[in-house]
Order: sequence, then C-alpha cells, then structure tokens
Amino acid sequence: MSFDIALSGIQAINEQLGTISNNIANAGTYGFKASRANFASQYAGTQAAGVQIGSVTQNISLNGGVVATGRGMDAAINGRGFFVTKDLQGQNNYTRVGIFDANTDGFLVDSAGRRVQGFSITPPATTLGPMGDLKVPTGQIAPVPSSELDYVSNLSADWKVPTVTFDPPDATPGAEKVPDPQSYNMSRVSVIYDSRGNQHTLTQYFIKKDTDTVTVTYALDGNADAGAADFDLKFDTKGQLVATTPPTPTVTTLTLSPLVWDEASSAFIANGTDAIELEIDYTGTTHAFGEATTSTNKANGYSAGSFIGVELAKDGSVVAKYSNDQRQAVGKLAVATFPDEGNLTPISDTSWLASNESGTPLYSTPGTGMAGSLSVAALEGSNVDITSELVGLMTSQRNYQANSKVLQTENAMMQALMQAL
Repeated sequence: MSFDIALSGIQAINEQLGTISNNIANAGTYGFKASRANFASQYAGTQAAGVQIGSVTQNISLNGGVVATGRGMDAAINGRGFFVTKDLQGQNNYTRVGIFDANTDGFLVDSAGRRVQGFSITPPATTLGPMGDLKVPTGQIAPVPSSELDYVSNLSADWKVPTVTFDPPDATPGAEKVPDPQSYNMSRVSVIYDSRGNQHTLTQYFIKKDTDTVTVTYALDGNADAGAADFDLKFDTKGQLVATTPPTPTVTTLTLSPLVWDEASSAFIANGTDAIELEIDYTGTTHAFGEATTSTNKANGYSAGSFIGVELAKDGSVVAKYSNDQRQAVGKLAVATFPDEGNLTPISDTSWLASNESGTPLYSTPGTGMAGSLSVAALEGSNVDITSELVGLMTSQRNYQANSKVLQTENAMMQALMQAL
C-alpha cells in the first residue's frame, strides 16, 4: 500500500510541476492568468490511498501589470471585464489580450484573427448601434462645408479711428488691390471650405469706428464682392460686448458666394458650389486697453479625405483617421463582465468561454457599469508571481524527494524481508 501512496504522490507532484512550469514559461505572456494545482486525498473505501490533483484553477480575478507598448491599437482593461471576440464557429470568446488590428476585409480582429465585437457608430451620428462585428470604413469621406467660425480676440482699446477711408480688396487678375494698411486696425485670416471641399480664405478687417464700436469687413479669397455684409461689434464701458440690434451681439451670419475668374468674360463668376452659410461667433471678444491678441480662430468643415489608419480612444472608440486630418469614431469596443468570472471555461491560457457557473455575460462599453476603463497603447501583462512560483518549485522538489525516499525505504524493507525468509 505504501508503494501506491508514494507513487500517487510522485504522479501528483509531476502534474503540479507541469502547472508551475507553465506559469513560469508564460511570465511574459500578455493577459496570461497563473494556474494553481490543488491537491486532494484519495481513499479506497475508508482507507487512505494517496493523493491526486483534484483541480487546476486559474487566478482570473487578479490583474497583471500594465505594460506600455506605444501602439495605438493595443489596449488594457483596468479592472473587471473581458474583450469580446467571435471565432470561426460564431462563438463568443473572452480575453484580456487587447492586441487589435484591421484585416484586409476592414474588420477589426484580435491577434488570433477572431473578429472583435463592439457597438457600431455611423458618422456623423454618435449613437451606438447593435453589438456585432466592428468594420472600419477604408474608403473616402465626403467634404463638409464650413458653417461655423469661432473667433475670440481682444480688439485693443488703444486703437485710433483710421483717417484713411477703407477701400475694399479686389482680386481681379492683373489689377490685384489690397486695402491701405492705414485704413484698418487689424486683419485676420480664417480657412473655410465650400460644399465641394474647396479651401477658401476669409479675411476679417477690423476697423475702429468710434470709442465703443469696431466694424468688421469681410473678404473671401481677397475679394470683397463675395456678398458678406459688414458687422458692428459694440462694447460697454468695461470692454464687454453689449446687446444691440439684433439682440445677439456676438453672432453674425454671412452668405458667401465663392467666385472664380472667368477669362472669357473677364469677370468673376460662381464656382459651381453652394453658397457658404457661415455663422461667426465673437463670444468672449473684448475691447480692453493693451495688445490686440487672438485666442480662438477656428472654423468647422473639411475637404474630402482618404482613409490612412485606425486607432483606439480611451473610451473604447475605434477611430478611423483620414488624410484631411479628420478622425471619426466608427465603433466602440464591447466589454463583458460576469457574475462569477472564476468559473469561466478556459480554451487557452488567455481566452475563455462562458459557462452555466460563470453566469450570463453583461455587455457594456469601457468605463461604464462594472466594466473597467481602458489604457490605450498598453497591454496587460501576466499576473504570474515568479518568486512564489520558484518557492513552489522548491517545495515540489522536496515533496518529490520525500516520496522517492518512501519508495527507497519500502524497497529496502522488502529486500530485508526476502533475505530473512
């Protein structure tokens, strides 16, 4: 009987050594969860019959350290939850390894080629669609005409009223004319776009009219004949914009007609695009003594652009990047949480399946509900504690030697018995 007991101990220790060896070997594997071999007694009826490995459990709930990678398509979950992928059999797999990329078909996949699951977004809307495969549009995005311009500046109260009459600019070829610098106090240029994505320059000429009023005159592409009316900015004794007619003193709407020079008629004609309906908001502009400064000068709109890549955002958004410097969220990663993640069924050391014991997965987005937030350009490292594993390795070695000693002693006793007979 002692032979069998010692032999069962050696066999169980061999299995434990396999688990420890696997942990040590995967100490550098992203998203790896350390396993532990659990010993259990064996009985033959009421008689002790040795030992066996009763179960092997993974420490899934203990997160590994976050390792910065600098790659925009890597992500680590800070806290609970799993990335959701779908294998070739259409089954959802759950993993902590956030190594993603777009395949040749435009689908977002993980390092094993499984399609990543998430919530679709159709730009320009931001509403999340149904959960499913995430596909990154790889074509072009259409141009968007400018409709808003935010402009904030301090129009210096030190300015003097110009004594030279402002003469509007004229972009006629061969007779280009710009205003006399003595006829205005400051000019600023903004970049805007028409309905076909053509880029235009909008020049604002600021002319002090009296103590409390600054008039703004507009020119599109150096031509004052684009149809924009002048706008008066009126200020109170504290240098703040005040209500006039219309009641909103900080916003003006321009209707700009992009023009091109026609050689045949020797005149400017429409360039074949829609008129630009541009709302300029001067909220925050002041008229205080000191230097004239501009803090905000930004218009919306953009030209057409081609797809050049994809990256992840901290909120889990999948962001497509285009050649016109635009970024559009085209989806958001799904994160699954479970009532009992320790009972997930492992299919590899870094992937699991849901089970009856783990409970039904709850799908959400990163940082919402019980799901952890994301660290982008980083991956979760292994949760293996090398020191503990080496201590376990030495303990297993001593146990192995002890069981071997039992076999040697039993063998010696049997030999002595045989010699005595």
